[in-house]
Amino acid sequence: MTALGRGRQRLAQQVIDQLRAQIETGKLRVGDQLPTEPQLESTFGVSRTVVREAIADLRAAGFVRPIQGKGVFVADPKVNTVMSLTPVEIKSIPETLELLEFRMATEGEAAAIAAYRRTAEQEAAIREANRKMAGMIETGQQTVEADYAFHMAVAAATNNRFYVDVLRHFGPRAIPRGQFPTLPEANDREYLQKVYAEHVEILSAIADQDPERARQAMRAHLMASQRRYRMLAEQQ
Repeated sequence: MTALGRGRQRLAQQVIDQLRAQIETGKLRVGDQLPTEPQLESTFGVSRTVVREAIADLRAAGFVRPIQGKGVFVADPKVNTVMSLTPVEIKSIPETLELLEFRMATEGEAAAIAAYRRTAEQEAAIREANRKMAGMIETGQQTVEADYAFHMAVAAATNNRFYVDVLRHFGPRAIPRGQFPTLPEANDREYLQKVYAEHVEILSAIADQDPERARQAMRAHLMASQRRYRMLAEQQ
């Protein structure tokens, strides 16, 4: 990821922290409507992309919910997440956070290695995996397997069998939302398009043979997921 991309991630986190603080202190109450995107851009001095990324994460964690044609409203995260999670899902949260931490270390480096070792065929395989995922999002199909295939294609492009073996060991359960089918984000098109966009950044860096950008893009992708599940853990 470029310096611009890393800056966007930091700004999004700042917006998340401030909006969440307003919700938790009661300044924004359950049922209140959030300011519009232009208003949030002006208030926080950030771009629309940053605002949308922050809202997507807050939505995935159950703090806000959109209502078609009306706007985004403050939700009760305990109603939207804790009450809907099964006991098995709740117990899975700590393991999910540990796995994401491990994946950041291994897959971040795998993306960097893939950027300078990948063959044309391997780059094409990564691109095809991402194309398939985009198609599944558009048609409303389950995307966990396609998401996993993208990450496996990146691992294969390292030409180091240990990266492939490690990811194969975890299988599709490496993709967190597969372990939390009752969470709204599991089938939320807007959220899945955000995941796809993060994949595009990873693919672009690998295609450009830019190891550092590939490393940072993969880490940012996994950190965004880690951030959402940390918020979920804090609600238990």
